[in-house]
Amino acid sequence: MKFVDDVAGAAAARHSGGTAVTASIDEIVFSEPVRVGDLVHAHAQVNWTGRTSMEVGVRVVAERWDSAEDEPVGVATAYLVFVGVDVGGSPRVVRPVLPETPEDERRYREAEIRRAHRLAKRRAIQAHRAA
Repeated sequence: MKFVDDVAGAAAARHSGGTAVTASIDEIVFSEPVRVGDLVHAHAQVNWTGRTSMEVGVRVVAERWDSAEDEPVGVATAYLVFVGVDVGGSPRVVRPVLPETPEDERRYREAEIRRAHRLAKRRAIQAHRAA
């Protein structure tokens, strides 16, 4: 999980041009085990940006140590939210993500759905606590 956060953080920092901190991890799904000796790679992409926040998707694949000629196996996916921060730790504006392909457009729309669910969950919990 730290590997996923580190890779996502690097993508967020590169996209935003500065420090970005993890605000939340929406989900991590482990679909296959990573075996001892496997070579593991993580691929991260900024899917969506708001004014100061951004969602980063991460795909983790493993090259099996005992079958180098086989295709890498998808072992995990994750969605994390980062906030760009200035030197004082305050949120700062990040540049928008501009979807370029139909796949980028799909990722952007799905990120908006996840954001709407996060916000609705937060509002529901706050309302419950206030009751």
